[in-house]
Amino acid sequence: MKYDGWAIHTEQEIQIIAEAAKILSRLFGHLVPFLRPGISTAELDQIAEEFIRREGAEPAFKDYQPPFEDRKYPYTLCVSIDSEVVHGLPSPQRILQAGQIVSVDCGVRLAGLHADMAYTFAIGAVPPSVQRLLWVTEQALLRGIAQAKAGAALGDIGHAIHSFVKNYTFAVADNLTGHGVGRAMHMPPDVPNTGQRGKGPRLPERLVIAIEPMVHMGKRATCKGVDGWVVCTRDGSLAAHYEHTVVVGRNAPRVLTSFDPIYKALAHV
Repeated sequence: MKYDGWAIHTEQEIQIIAEAAKILSRLFGHLVPFLRPGISTAELDQIAEEFIRREGAEPAFKDYQPPFEDRKYPYTLCVSIDSEVVHGLPSPQRILQAGQIVSVDCGVRLAGLHADMAYTFAIGAVPPSVQRLLWVTEQALLRGIAQAKAGAALGDIGHAIHSFVKNYTFAVADNLTGHGVGRAMHMPPDVPNTGQRGKGPRLPERLVIAIEPMVHMGKRATCKGVDGWVVCTRDGSLAAHYEHTVVVGRNAPRVLTSFDPIYKALAHV
């Protein structure tokens, strides 16, 4: 079934996406003890791929060819450090250092269906201003998710995110959006992190979307790094990124991914 070109998933498909999301959520909890100074981002990538395959699923990012790209992404994770907003490439030469913030983004494919998730971790102690950036970005995600109800306007999600972020001295990333997810890694619609309340197409029940605010401590402009993959803040300011896979529900959203395994693991580190 299609709605204005958007894929509406069956309940059976949503159950599989939910299983993929559970694997993905457990992966993030599994990674927490490894997110420490001295580990390379390539090691994190290997740990993630091994975990996903042990769970009977596939790393959805690996060998994925994004729209408008003529090459495939070669890794399981995107690991973006400090001023890198998204799509940071794992590397043996990139060693985590105390005081950094690190966005980990990953997708899982199970029986041909996908889930997507991201979380930004502090490596050791970070200043209160950086803690505030992480808190604001995660809270903006939750506020955007709350709008994912059947009949709401697409613009309601971005409005909720942006109107919350602008209460602080931060900016929503320019030209980076969430997206539909499920039968493919990236599907229509784009889910902007800015918008006007009541504007845009109405959200149908059983649409599955990845909502993912990306927030900067500085200005909103971004640029691509020299590798052609990583997206950085243009002014070099720190950036945070949080993401959940969400089903548009009749009366309330259903959040399929979970940060609970992260919180539990962090409590024991």
